[in-house]
Amino acid sequence: MLEDFIISRIRAELPFEPNEEKEQLFRVLGRYLVSTEPRRAFILSGYAGTGKTSVVSALVRAMEKLQQPCVLLAPTGRAAKVIARYSERPAYTIHKYIYRQNQLGVEQFSLSDNKHQHTLFIVDESSMISAMRDNTAFGSGCLLDDLIQYVYQGEGCHLLLLGDSAQLPPVGTLRSPALSPDHIAGYGLQVSSFQLTQVARQALDSGILSEATRLRQGLGDLGALGHLGLLENKDIIRLRGTEVQDQLEQSYRDVGNEETLIITRSNRMTNLYNQGIRARILWKEDEFSTGDRLLVGKNNYYWTREYDGLDFLANGDSLEVVRTRHQHEMYGFRFVEASLRAVDYNWEIDALVWLDTLFTDTPEQNYQLQQQLFAAIAEDYPEVKNRKERTKLIYESPYYNALQVRFAYAVTCHKAQGGQWRHVYIDSGMTDERLGELQATDREAYLRWLYTALTRSTERVFLLR
Repeated sequence: MLEDFIISRIRAELPFEPNEEKEQLFRVLGRYLVSTEPRRAFILSGYAGTGKTSVVSALVRAMEKLQQPCVLLAPTGRAAKVIARYSERPAYTIHKYIYRQNQLGVEQFSLSDNKHQHTLFIVDESSMISAMRDNTAFGSGCLLDDLIQYVYQGEGCHLLLLGDSAQLPPVGTLRSPALSPDHIAGYGLQVSSFQLTQVARQALDSGILSEATRLRQGLGDLGALGHLGLLENKDIIRLRGTEVQDQLEQSYRDVGNEETLIITRSNRMTNLYNQGIRARILWKEDEFSTGDRLLVGKNNYYWTREYDGLDFLANGDSLEVVRTRHQHEMYGFRFVEASLRAVDYNWEIDALVWLDTLFTDTPEQNYQLQQQLFAAIAEDYPEVKNRKERTKLIYESPYYNALQVRFAYAVTCHKAQGGQWRHVYIDSGMTDERLGELQATDREAYLRWLYTALTRSTERVFLLR
């Protein structure tokens, strides 16, 4: 049977002997792959340490040897880089794959035509995909709606959604809609699903994965969890305040600052850590300098116009400062011309960076700054009486389009989601007393936050506070 043949090819690509749970998965997955149902989807959820990554890598290799096309996607550049690394195949962000810019210089993107035929689209970190509409420039404004529409407009194309249902859901939701069979079936799709729950014995040898398993089990039974915070073990180390700087310096020496990350619960705390790291560990005297690590804080379409194949800089993209040039004030704000390298891609770009956005604590503060800048630039055009024409001129200003960024040595958990680092420092902002005061719903939300932060690390975790 074709189903058995496909299963045997997937099994042959595994680096270990599959357990009974994975054999069950292969049978369900095999039936899905040979199905002729035109609108079918598969949801594969798996907790940390259950072998989800190995299974998908084996599936991709098997499909390639069977000459069955696959496309690998993820919500962010960092997540795409992770799946590309473990599958040893190219991967792309969803936004940059399924949308096309309406016309050069216009901040509006339409859904591209899916010209693939009989292709399996595998989307990693699907727990991050939102089904909420926002005021985005992309398609319908709902990423999950657009992803479904894009995939199934292709002849014979189908979808495999991959993720961890214990991780943080999209902002503003309690559960991840892309990992919900009922939600996906609401698109008129025939949904198959499987959840990997059995943590591999060798995975439990990792102190990080064993503790992640304890936290995840607590989601189903808060009363049986015991301690709500993280427990120390051979891979999870609690630091006193006086030890943090020395240990961070050691991590930077051992694995480098690109493989070291601090995760916090607020932008305010990330700003404090970023300032401290730059001043006391990296010894950077200038406010902004060569070698700095940055995160893009807002989609930007202006600075990519002159670069083929680069439609926009996405919110959350990781950058490194290659060189800085002229720093100056304009309209009451500070700007610097810089060359920036994408950490997760192979390109470099010149852009104007808005320094005043480096340490804002909330999106609302950035919005207020943008409004003030808009008003200041408008004063350059007193002769333009037509409001629409004046607004168009402002929107074309390089200053109005200056990159909004923040430093990336410390980030919030939502910003870290989808990525992996060798050394992760976690500041939950919680004391044992505060943990004890949390209500049941808040405890579950906190557990998801802690589980997600913990599983960003591949080697070592350090607990702060």
